[in-house]
Order: sequence, then C-alpha cells, then structure tokens
Amino acid sequence: MPHPTSAQISSRIEELYGASLTDLDAHVQDQPPGMLAALLGSHDRLAFAEQTITFYRERLEQLVHPERQIGVFEVSHIFDCARRLAEAVAVRDTQAVATQAVLQSLGRTNAPVPPTASTPCAVPAAPVPTVSTAPSR
Repeated sequence: MPHPTSAQISSRIEELYGASLTDLDAHVQDQPPGMLAALLGSHDRLAFAEQTITFYRERLEQLVHPERQIGVFEVSHIFDCARRLAEAVAVRDTQAVATQAVLQSLGRTNAPVPPTASTPCAVPAAPVPTVSTAPSR
C-alpha cells in the first residue's frame, strides 16, 4: 500500500478545515497551538522529507552514472547519499502514516443550527420563596 503524499495530505487538511493551506498557515500564527498547528507542522515535515528524497535520489543517480568512474573517494559519497536517502524515506513513511491516522480520526462537522423563532425556548421558573415553620423573633 503506497503512503499518502504531502499533496494528498494537504488536500485532506484543506477539505477538513475548508480553507487553503496558505490561509490556514496565516490563521495558525494568531492562535495558540492546537490540532491544526500540529497537522500543518506534520505536513511541512512530510513535504520536506519528500524534497529530501528527490534531492538524494538525483544525487545518487549522478554519483553512480555509468560514464562516471567510481573510486575510493566516490564510494564514501555513494554510501553517505544512500544512507541519507534511506533516512528521508523512513521519515516520510513515518510522518505519512501518523498524519494519515490523525486525519482519518477527524471529521468535518456541520455548523450548529441557530434556534428558529417558532421553537419555544424554555423559560426558567421563578424561584418560590420557602416558608419556614419556625417562629420568627
């Protein structure tokens, strides 16, 4: 099963909150930390991991190009690049699974319906004074 990408995650966040990521980012700046801030942060880490994967995959392709000579010096770069690529994939997979699990647990709720004029409102009864049987002074 392929993991969701940052584009899929961002569209789900936009769907849940009914606004674009840019608008949501601006909104979060003025609010205390909460679920939206956590989701946006998780999305940013996922997007960064995907960019890192692309960078190191392209770099690894350059390093092992068939027309390029691979010597002792290049081998250490190939290993380092492969290690960093593996780390980025692990971060992406972890972030995608965790974020998707949170998003699946959330649902968009309908706005509360204001009471109509025809709906009778409950009026609290006036308090009844208590009568004491004890003689007063």
